[in-house]
Amino acid sequence: MSSVHEQIPATPAAALAHILTRIAQARKSAVAPAAPVTLIAVSKTHGPEKIRPLLEAGQRVFGENRVQEAKAKWPALKADYPDVELHLIGPLQSNKTREALELFDVIHALDRPKLAQALAAEMEKTGRRPKLFIQVNTGEEPQKAGVAPTEAPGFIALCRDDLKLPVVGLMCIPPADENPAPHFALLAKLAREHSLKELSMGMSGDFETAIRFGATYVRVGSALFGARTAH
Repeated sequence: MSSVHEQIPATPAAALAHILTRIAQARKSAVAPAAPVTLIAVSKTHGPEKIRPLLEAGQRVFGENRVQEAKAKWPALKADYPDVELHLIGPLQSNKTREALELFDVIHALDRPKLAQALAAEMEKTGRRPKLFIQVNTGEEPQKAGVAPTEAPGFIALCRDDLKLPVVGLMCIPPADENPAPHFALLAKLAREHSLKELSMGMSGDFETAIRFGATYVRVGSALFGARTAH
């Protein structure tokens, strides 16, 4: 596993090329044939002046943690780059579902029945149907969002079968102080058992490990942008 603290290449284009090379190498070293991997550039806390160089270098998939922050900066960027795909990778409050559906193309943190019902109701009203990932709390950490692994089958059934939500995959954030590999393996197993093809797992410090376990989306911020700006 490469260190998240390694030196960031001097330019955004070089940083992007470096990460894409590491993704390609990780796919080659996977035990099973690796699925195509989409890089989500995590731009939370970074302003347009840091995002535009990556857009100019060709990156089109970005992730944000908060609806309000994304609303403040992405409409103008999307006007200039209309082919951007914007992912909400942070927690979503039920009262922000309409704004989230208007702005995001993919939502990664579907984690409770109340939110599932709110999304279903808003999708019915607006016709907007972003792809959804169900967040699984693989470490069962009390401070972290996500359904427990034992509750995932029932929650997947509620979202996909009962509410007819466009669930495409699962997402996890392993505990910071544990080996991420068992958590990625567990998420991949759950996805296989429920015929879900997409896996959102792996961040700057462990995305290569995630790819070896089947990640199809990796969320990389600090290895592209450097340390986050204090907010």
